[in-house]
Amino acid sequence: MLKNISPLIPAGNDVEISVAFYEQKLGFTAIHKEGNPVRMAIVKRDTAEIFLVQNDYQQLAESISFRILVDNIEQLYQEISAKSEQVIHPNGKLANKPWGVKEFVILDPVGVCITFYEPTS
Repeated sequence: MLKNISPLIPAGNDVEISVAFYEQKLGFTAIHKEGNPVRMAIVKRDTAEIFLVQNDYQQLAESISFRILVDNIEQLYQEISAKSEQVIHPNGKLANKPWGVKEFVILDPVGVCITFYEPTS
């Protein structure tokens, strides 16, 4: 049985900026930091866990996209958009999609695309 996936994603040259974004804008908590300056961190919210890895290769960051399954997407959307409207991608506002989900999209500070989604059926 597969459980959770914990992606390793690029966090730019300054991992602390990404950690702050995930904590302050998305409600994650840093549960581990490594290095001085920090070169790797783990952020977690509920059972979603993301490894942020120092990497300033911008094209790599901008080509990464992943999806997080959530419960009560409307509440999460309100929570995140209340902290900063700019966090929500202009083309990724909360909407029902023809593939049977309600979803919204954010871009993190280095351009990684994260879609939060909930099945509609």
